[in-house]
Amino acid sequence: MNKKPNIVFILSDQQRTDTIAALGHPHMDTPHLDGLVRRGTSLTSVYVNAPSCTPSRAALFTGTYPHTNGVLRNDDPWSFTWVEFLAEVGYRCVNVGKMHTTPKEAPLGFHERHVVENKDRDHPDLPFYLDNWDKAFWNRRIRKPSRVSYREREDYRDCLGAFTWEPPEDLHPDVFVGDLAKLWLDRYPGDEPFFLQVGLPGPHPPYDPTERYLKPYMDKDLPKPILGYDLDTQTSQMKWLREHNYENDHDAIVHLPNPTEKQLHRQRAHYYANCTMIDDQVGKIIEALSERGVLENTVIIFTSDHGDCLNDHGQSQKFNMYENSVRVPAILAGPGVPEDMRIDSLVSLFDLGPTILETAGVEPPEWMEAESLWPQMIADGQARDRVFSEHVDDKLLQITKGMTMIRKDRWKLVHFVESDEGQLFDLTTDPDETINLWDDATHAKTRSELVSDILNWRLMSEHRTQNYRHHLAGVAYARLGTKTRQEADP
Repeated sequence: MNKKPNIVFILSDQQRTDTIAALGHPHMDTPHLDGLVRRGTSLTSVYVNAPSCTPSRAALFTGTYPHTNGVLRNDDPWSFTWVEFLAEVGYRCVNVGKMHTTPKEAPLGFHERHVVENKDRDHPDLPFYLDNWDKAFWNRRIRKPSRVSYREREDYRDCLGAFTWEPPEDLHPDVFVGDLAKLWLDRYPGDEPFFLQVGLPGPHPPYDPTERYLKPYMDKDLPKPILGYDLDTQTSQMKWLREHNYENDHDAIVHLPNPTEKQLHRQRAHYYANCTMIDDQVGKIIEALSERGVLENTVIIFTSDHGDCLNDHGQSQKFNMYENSVRVPAILAGPGVPEDMRIDSLVSLFDLGPTILETAGVEPPEWMEAESLWPQMIADGQARDRVFSEHVDDKLLQITKGMTMIRKDRWKLVHFVESDEGQLFDLTTDPDETINLWDDATHAKTRSELVSDILNWRLMSEHRTQNYRHHLAGVAYARLGTKTRQEADP
């Protein structure tokens, strides 16, 4: 290559693993993502660092866990991202769409930010913000759909958050962001390498595809929810979460205790159709790269920040450690990436951060707990033998101060910090996670070892990331125009 590769990082919101046809899910229609699978490397066991939007994204863009970077919940402030390292080595760094940072337009290393936030922010408890998408609706004098407008429907309580998009298709949030990314690729006159982060708001609810995307899915045989097996045996925390969602219409979802098969199919049809809309935006971006003449020198990465239960285990959305909440698809394609390769070993979502840095020729700092995937892709390097996810002091999951998951070998364990309850699943014999072995004396040793692994991980995490805090202090002083603490306070 004559120069450093461009990097396009496409991040959807709340997309589960069963949404890409080429990865073994024939109910899906995803020709563009299928093409990336064939000409790239797919990661099939990627676990998020936190099962909610902002903590997951902050971990991804710092290479540290929420307990280190301090972003524990939505609307917590961000201090730093590794995007700054890309800007320092000459990349034009651009965000189009959702990153879910606080403040919403904080630079965080980007030269440009063209922000589109959550689909539905029409709630008095959410911070006021007008994004580019709000302004587009205002300019067209069209009312933007939200839980407030959907509540006016007579069938609102029966829809499970699934609605057909009625405004013009170009105003759909995923289409709007896809078009905006294409506009940047068409118009930007510079020839330096670029890092383009594209944040697609879907398939996060409301589940709102247009009619032409929805219609084929309504007649398909779709995967059915994992439902009816374990509801009575779930921990009190998971029972509390279900009850909370019955009483609150988060993101325009009225969660029902006993939805009909027709309602469940309709919800999933809307969700999967929204994923096909996202696939078309991926195709649009690939086409724009080709028209710009840079496709062959661009690494494309696609993933999501977390998944969606879609009524699996009777749960709505995320905030839990079940597979379809905490596991996401990921694909890398482009120069240097092996073609038609599949990595089934455990990967932590934030590992994409140092992978991107090394793609750009940047050595990741030693305090990063994330690990580059390049050794696995090109040299049969060492894979992780365990991954962790945590949900700490969240505004919604108020029943627990801390929920931590470890996935190791065939086992998944979920620990609640203030409780004797927990979850232990053997994913080999029970891939649907319906038999909780936490209190099974036969598996007491496994449970004890995995809890000990969590303790050791937290202790070593604190040790490894000490210099991250020193780095943040240096960043803060640099922003004040002072290079070091000593120079600022001799």
